[in-house]
Amino acid sequence: MKVEYYKEWSNVYQREMEYKVYGHAGKPCIAFPSQDGRFFDYEDRGIIDAMSWYIEQGRIQVFCVESMDKESYSAEWKFQGDRIKAQEAYYNYIIQDVVPRVYEINTYGNGGGVATGVMTFGVSLGAFHAVNFFTRRPDIFDTVLALSGVYSSYFFIKDYNDELMFLNSPIESLQHMNYKHPYVELYKRSRIAICVGQGNWEEECYHSTEEMDVQFHRLGIPAWCDYWGYDKPHDWPSWLEQVPYFLYHILD
Repeated sequence: MKVEYYKEWSNVYQREMEYKVYGHAGKPCIAFPSQDGRFFDYEDRGIIDAMSWYIEQGRIQVFCVESMDKESYSAEWKFQGDRIKAQEAYYNYIIQDVVPRVYEINTYGNGGGVATGVMTFGVSLGAFHAVNFFTRRPDIFDTVLALSGVYSSYFFIKDYNDELMFLNSPIESLQHMNYKHPYVELYKRSRIAICVGQGNWEEECYHSTEEMDVQFHRLGIPAWCDYWGYDKPHDWPSWLEQVPYFLYHILD
């Protein structure tokens, strides 16, 4: 498997940011770490191994980025408005700094062929990011695999509301979206897989996935919201089993 490490300047953060790329070609996929995670966590936790067949076959190229949760959703000591501004800075970092490099690196690996869209992936809080980027920018992201997430900023940041909270809350954004919104047609053309177990520590994620399911159904979006059993807790063994299962179904 081809593995590359990058440490590049971010115009948004005005400092160097690290990420790793796994694979030589295929569908470009931005992988968001679990809460407070690092860009190498998916390798250390076995997720990259679980994806390895698809990576080595040139079906998917995985870009593992840093999280900035310690400045936003995990920073409970900060004023709520500053926390959601930090989340918006992360959004801008991915869109402005990471996505152009993803296309550049992936296009080179695919022999000059430009991908039609980028996939997002994540577990736990990384699942939130995967869905949040997908719902905010379906013109860029056309595939999402999210495992065991809660899909609302209001769950993480209490007693606060502003435009950035709404923009970074997939559930609330979909709840207020009219079926004639132009994004709905983009969602319909996308591949959406959202999974949750029913074991320990999955209760909030289960309810959040149910609400996403309701909103997708209301808008006529053919999303795949899958509910696994009571033997599947909010933990790495569950995600290691789920990742190859869903990749088999959602990759071309």
